Amino acid sequence: MFWKYPDLAKSLEINRSEQLWVSDITYICISYDFNYLSLITDAYSRKIMGYCLHPYLTNEGTISALNMAIKNRTTILPLMHHSDRGVQYCSYDYIKLLNREKIAISMTQHGEAYENPVAERVNGILKTEFKLSRIFKSRSEALLAVKIAIEAYNNVRPHMSCSNLTPVVAHQTSEPLIKYWKNRRKKRTNPIPVLNQLE
Repeated sequence: MFWKYPDLAKSLEINRSEQLWVSDITYICISYDFNYLSLITDAYSRKIMGYCLHPYLTNEGTISALNMAIKNRTTILPLMHHSDRGVQYCSYDYIKLLNREKIAISMTQHGEAYENPVAERVNGILKTEFKLSRIFKSRSEALLAVKIAIEAYNNVRPHMSCSNLTPVVAHQTSEPLIKYWKNRRKKRTNPIPVLNQLE
């Protein structure tokens, strides 16, 4: 049995830690095979709350990551979980765990990256800045690299979207976080003139 839910996160104004968790799965290359890294990130502080590198693309990896995130939770304030509609997140056991913890459920509607941008951004940072896109010789090597990368991501790397704080510090602060990054997309200020064909 699989469950699907509406996208509630898109209309949520995020103003504190542990208000919205975003989840995603990315692949890690090990020799000629893949393992699958499940991540749960706090959308406000950017802290990775839970993770699991699993050899199979099943819900065991996502459930392990969710259990770690729940263990690392520090408040009992209302919390929402946002993910795509992958079978791992829609599975009975995963939904049961969210319901047991009274965590609201939100899901993307079309599976597009823009529907879960924070999760996609974290995947990119881990693969490019922390070199998790390389090919590992063994699962044990990959497990160690993932652990080191996530610890460095959480404790060392500052984020411009979080007052230039590291995710661990941002997660604990009571001061409002400031976004220092700028939108580099150019907006058209003047409309394109429409030529009058009668002239």
